[in-house]
Amino acid sequence: MKSIAQLLQEATHSLTHSDSAKLDAELLMSHVLQKPRTYLYAWPEKTLNSDQKQAFLELIDHRKAGQPIAYLLGQKEFWSLPLKLSPAVLIPRADTEILVENVLKCIQTEQAMIADLGTGSGAIALALASERPHWHIIATDYSKPALEVARQNALHLKIHNIEFQHGNWCEALPNRLFDAIVSNPPYIAENDPHLKQGDVCFEPRSALVAQNNGLSDIETIAKQAHIYLKPEGYLLFEHGYNQADAVKEILLEHGYLDIQNSKDLNGTVRITYARNKAACSKKNSGA
Repeated sequence: MKSIAQLLQEATHSLTHSDSAKLDAELLMSHVLQKPRTYLYAWPEKTLNSDQKQAFLELIDHRKAGQPIAYLLGQKEFWSLPLKLSPAVLIPRADTEILVENVLKCIQTEQAMIADLGTGSGAIALALASERPHWHIIATDYSKPALEVARQNALHLKIHNIEFQHGNWCEALPNRLFDAIVSNPPYIAENDPHLKQGDVCFEPRSALVAQNNGLSDIETIAKQAHIYLKPEGYLLFEHGYNQADAVKEILLEHGYLDIQNSKDLNGTVRITYARNKAACSKKNSGA
């Protein structure tokens, strides 16, 4: 029987496509053994039983085929929250935490109504709800399987200030006024070569791709959001690395003002947000 150390070494060498082969192997081994990674270093001479070994080797084969480590593990951390995942939802990225930071910066009140459109795993809504337990958050998604993943994450994390609604963008929202509407919508163009690279190949295409060079869903939300936002309300988007100018134009076209940006961890503008035109018009008129 091969030891943990031997199996990890062989697996690491076999994951030639991965930039983090050793870490991938250790995470999958920890997952199979249901032990922390420190266990692998403390007991490298331990052996796996036949079922454990088979499960580990199957996971390694899936990883060699390019399947994302987050799907194989069935979870990913976001905002220090352990989120359960399935192939029905996007894998949360660290850059999206900047979107959460901007919502928290824009909305300073203790109580607020917030909408997260296209919630997927619930990452944004859950992060906001965990930080602001007195906020009421509506999380929507057109995908029922994705919405179920988000619901299960809320249950698992014992977060109770989120209401889940099925439907398409603002059409899924109840007849209320929101302090902020936030979305990480599909924004990749249909012919973008990134769709054939890395983890994106395995993620749900409906959550990635939008028409009109990736801008159609952003346009739809910007058009719909006015009547759901309070006069002082904010609309916040995550978008593609080269879409900041186009998103600004969309917001201007639909009457939003006070448009601002935030950069991702690589220094690229990936977040654009603005205020509802009613608040800005009133302020600018001296009322």
